[in-house]
Amino acid sequence: MRVALIHDWLTGMRGGEKVLEVLCELYPNADIYTLFHQRGSVSPQIEGHRITTSFVQQLPLVDEHYRRYLPLFPLAITRFRLTGYDLVISSSHCVAKSAQPPAGTPHVCYCHSPMRYAWDQFDAYFGPERVGGLASRLLYRPVLQRLARWDAATADRVDRFIANSRHVAGRIRRYYNRDATIVYPPVDTVFFHPAASSSDSQYGPPDAGPYLIVSALVPYKRIDLAIAACARVGAPLRIVGDGPERARLERTASHDVTFAGRVTDEQIRDEYRRARAILLPGEEDFGIVPVEAQACGRPVVALARGGALETVRDGETGVLYSEPTVDSLAAALERAGAMRFDRHRIRVHAEQFARARHVEQMKAVIDETLAASPGSRW
Repeated sequence: MRVALIHDWLTGMRGGEKVLEVLCELYPNADIYTLFHQRGSVSPQIEGHRITTSFVQQLPLVDEHYRRYLPLFPLAITRFRLTGYDLVISSSHCVAKSAQPPAGTPHVCYCHSPMRYAWDQFDAYFGPERVGGLASRLLYRPVLQRLARWDAATADRVDRFIANSRHVAGRIRRYYNRDATIVYPPVDTVFFHPAASSSDSQYGPPDAGPYLIVSALVPYKRIDLAIAACARVGAPLRIVGDGPERARLERTASHDVTFAGRVTDEQIRDEYRRARAILLPGEEDFGIVPVEAQACGRPVVALARGGALETVRDGETGVLYSEPTVDSLAAALERAGAMRFDRHRIRVHAEQFARARHVEQMKAVIDETLAASPGSRW
């Protein structure tokens, strides 16, 4: 069976790329199509496939300023020629779901999220504070409004949607008027586990270790709130990751904030194990990081919205707080600091999101789709 895998872009191993890696495992001879690709930025399992990029690959400074080319993405994704394939699977958080296979070729979309900046998070990316008032109002808003209309209009190119959470399934229903099957993303709970020396079932003293963020440094992650809240309670904070917000965040951070940049998976695992708790100050569609942290036996302090409502149990595996404000997060840090958490219970909770379970469910959904009558729509 000839399979085409469509992915928005390949610039690092985040949650979407972990899903793509599973698809590469299920279909080792599949071809990959993507808008642009930073060679060496993804796993050898992905790099080993034949990868076709769009004309976006040739645009100047695409790695650093790809969002400037958003108006070109719809044209780029529809220029891929997908004839001769028996199955098309898109892994989409932007435009990949709008790839257009020939009539009669099943198209399954694993949707990480309908594009955030075109729908409900415009201000976080292109609001006046980000790009200036005139540019936001006169340039970016009309472009993103057109992109949202196009995004909705092309949803019928997908025969079956798979959502990475109940939260995203709701967004698919709201913006695309389609139902979705829920398959949680893969979390490597074999690799991420508590340290062998952790003999105590309890999490440890409230003052042990810094708070930790592992994240791309982009606006909607709201890392600025975590910096301010940790300063409010006088707690150290470590930030692992990189992105366009790093310089601005460093300017606002105190001496108790450490920016570690990009690190290896082994180093991330060690960071989880040493952390007092992992912070999730922004609304996530699912959020693999909090599950990885819980697989290491560490609690999570998270905003009670989006995927965190499905991955964090308040008072058992972490603390949920209600409002995206410094006051609310600071209060949650104080609450978490006064609690003791059972490592074993946190670990057991994380195991329901194990990679093996994701592989099994993905295979079952795709096989069911292929076995259905041609043209079936879920």
